[in-house]
Amino acid sequence: MKAWTAVAADLNIHLSAGQIAQFETYLALLLDWNRRLNLTAVREPDAIRHRHFLDSLTCALVIRPVNAPFSLVDVGSGAGFPGLPLKILYPEMRLTLVESVGKKARFLETVAAELGLGQTAVIVERAEALGQNEAFRERFDWAVARAVAELRVLAEYLLPLCRIGGHMLAQKGPAAAAEAALAESAVKTLGGAASKLHPVHLPGRSSVQYLVAVAKMAVTPGNYPRRPGIPGKRPL
Repeated sequence: MKAWTAVAADLNIHLSAGQIAQFETYLALLLDWNRRLNLTAVREPDAIRHRHFLDSLTCALVIRPVNAPFSLVDVGSGAGFPGLPLKILYPEMRLTLVESVGKKARFLETVAAELGLGQTAVIVERAEALGQNEAFRERFDWAVARAVAELRVLAEYLLPLCRIGGHMLAQKGPAAAAEAALAESAVKTLGGAASKLHPVHLPGRSSVQYLVAVAKMAVTPGNYPRRPGIPGKRPL
């Protein structure tokens, strides 16, 4: 299998020796914590590098910052994907990781501290509650999520956190186009423009992955996001 850093370089995502060392420290911490906390079902080191680190970094194919630093919120961060790999790639980025499970949040705090990742905040909260908090609502350049929910639900989680002119970004599989079509009304209601799908072709993957980007064009109505649990039960 081709080295994950070489695949990243083929995608014009270049890592320094220091950044690669940070990823190896991250890997060691993930393997250690995963023995007592279910952070990932992927346990083989090289599979983690390809399926988590590289997969997270593909977001950089869409997130190409013109002016640094920029702000990004990762909702439902879990083991830190895609937020922490993007922070390693873009060290000047202001990162907020949102994770509702306290034990997972402590893991995220540990990784950020061990890697010396400044301007990184970990918030233990539900996405719906965060979106109604004035300290976070419509504050971010980018709001991202990976393997959290279908696109109609993600739009209600992410778009309220984006500033006007910012973007939400969802990592999706082969059903991305169908999800985007189904979410068209929800995205418009929440202040977003039409979804743009960016295919991602990675070696060894049997199917194409997609980055679904939505620009924030208008203020999200104040009644969104709805109460915790409602977006998932009754998608827009």
